[in-house]
Amino acid sequence: MFVRNYGLSGQEPGSSGAVPTGVHGMISTGPPPGIRGISDRIYAGHGTGSDGIMQVVDRRKLLDPTLCSTPPSANYRKRPTAADLLCPQIGRMDTSPTMGAHTTFPVLQQPVPEFGRNAAPGNAPRDLVILVNEAGGNTANGVCEQNRQLVYVVDVTIATGSEARPMGVANFQVPEASENFCSRGGRFGSHASNESFTEVFYGKLVFVSWFNAGVRAIDIREPWSPREAGFYVPATTANTDQRCATIGGQEICKIAIQTNNVEVDDRGLIYAVDRANTGLHILELTGDARKIIES
Repeated sequence: MFVRNYGLSGQEPGSSGAVPTGVHGMISTGPPPGIRGISDRIYAGHGTGSDGIMQVVDRRKLLDPTLCSTPPSANYRKRPTAADLLCPQIGRMDTSPTMGAHTTFPVLQQPVPEFGRNAAPGNAPRDLVILVNEAGGNTANGVCEQNRQLVYVVDVTIATGSEARPMGVANFQVPEASENFCSRGGRFGSHASNESFTEVFYGKLVFVSWFNAGVRAIDIREPWSPREAGFYVPATTANTDQRCATIGGQEICKIAIQTNNVEVDDRGLIYAVDRANTGLHILELTGDARKIIES
């Protein structure tokens, strides 16, 4: 059922000037009780690998604009005005031109152990978004063609008013030299996180697809200092496709895995799919990484 058109201010019919980058995906906390008591929030990512915009949206006003301070326009469903688009927006964060906003996974009411000895309210849980950029280009001969894309932790805490002015507080990346990834072929860099709220992993581990670096498990229990808890890089198969890069005017093609998306379930399984035809991998944690979800 069609409800309404929605986007960023500047995308409305008849607008002038530069058009903001398009939306890639939105993740909602749903109606009450929501996630850990936080409801009626939508976190949207616009622009996958450049000119990114992370947007915080009031779900109630999006669905029922009569809750706005000014009445909606007569045709807001199909031809919204700038005011119609701005009304549900609580806050937004514009990234640098070289960074995107592919996936916006909320981790809400997350304790910050490092701040435990701060006076209230500085020691309170925070509302966070795991913001993932999408890497582009390909790799060969020690050269990655495009900008490095990372994972960022963004503070959108409702209680402190941070959702109106989101702020990046930490980041995570895979060291290229750890496996010489800029020579392995295909893309190197982040792409997308899991989006399941299952309590098995929620607030403990986030899983991110990293193209030729496979799946990375990130420990977010200390969210201002995320660290790697484990990884899995699939082997190529007879079905794995090649990827080509132009380095110094020469086209170089290599067969390389390209882990594209990752998701989890409430049994503790991790599912990773490959965009270079390598297939589906079903994983489970072992060793110290498994202890994190069992603690």
